[in-house]
Amino acid sequence: MAPTHVLRCCQRGLAWIPVIFIALVVCWSYYAYVVQLCLITITSTGEKIIYLVVFHLSFIMFVWSYWKTIFTRPANPSKEFCLPKTEKEQYEKEQRPETQQEILRRVASTLPLYTRTGAGAIRYCDRCQVIKPDRCHHCSACDMCVLKMDHHCPWVNNCVGFSNYKFFILFLTYSLIYCLFIAASVLQYFIKFWTTYLTESQAKFHVLFLFFVAAMFCISILSLFTYHLWLVGKNRSTIEAFRAPVFRNGPDKNGFSLGFSKNIAQVFGDQKKYWLLPVFTSQGDGFSFPTRLVTIDPEQHTECLQPMGLDKTAVDGCVEQPDPPSESQNHLLANDYHSEEDHKETEVLKSDESEAVTISIDSES
Repeated sequence: MAPTHVLRCCQRGLAWIPVIFIALVVCWSYYAYVVQLCLITITSTGEKIIYLVVFHLSFIMFVWSYWKTIFTRPANPSKEFCLPKTEKEQYEKEQRPETQQEILRRVASTLPLYTRTGAGAIRYCDRCQVIKPDRCHHCSACDMCVLKMDHHCPWVNNCVGFSNYKFFILFLTYSLIYCLFIAASVLQYFIKFWTTYLTESQAKFHVLFLFFVAAMFCISILSLFTYHLWLVGKNRSTIEAFRAPVFRNGPDKNGFSLGFSKNIAQVFGDQKKYWLLPVFTSQGDGFSFPTRLVTIDPEQHTECLQPMGLDKTAVDGCVEQPDPPSESQNHLLANDYHSEEDHKETEVLKSDESEAVTISIDSES
């Protein structure tokens, strides 16, 4: 209806107010620092040049990363996570939740899914009509499912997720550097204007206010920056920090943690020369993520005892192995980790074989 459409347009327009506010503050800070401080207040030419060079470097990187965070569209689930036409019709007609879950399980059996709902069900979004990939959540503000969703940030009017999480971290980094540099370089003139009784001037007002604004933003950004660095080191999103992801064998807050260095590479990539640039280098495709695979999945592991006379391959066939990891998972998991897991599984199989043989001999005697 028309009123609903108008209301939605108004909400979208109002959502840009925080971004416009930040843009105005940044523009004013540029004028106050470059014109009022460097060109009018500072008298030393060498000091002016050093301050202007460092300021513009931090300013460019800050604006660049902020722009990328705002205008990078959140990544969404691909078509393979949508229900086929036949299953979709069955799902919509079916009223019993257990039957609906059976349909979802049948479709999800071919998808790289490890996580479930708190009740152990397949995660499905009725709004977007897709099976949610691991770490994917529906954003009510954006009205879409976002891959590896971290949170919806009003200061960028965008969802922070797989496609722009690196940009968001760099935005926090360069905004903190920008504010710290301004506060440190303005401090001596702030003290001078504050302690001496000079005639009122436009420069004095801008310098004093510039220091207060830079210090205030430093404090607020520092806490957020520290928190997200901790999340990157643990390979968690903000949502996962508050609610641990639930795997098929139970919740595990460290389920996606691969070790500190590999967790960093998940967000920033393998090539360190690109880490400080707001260009996309995150690993993976956003649909599947390597897990620690600490415990054996009960849905993917079954064992049976065979009578005497069957060869080793027949006994091995009784144990259904977990699905092999995807290419992105093989790229991230170290070889030593796989070797350890393979060794453990081999010992389990050997013990199962010995038990099968022993029981068979007893039955024959």
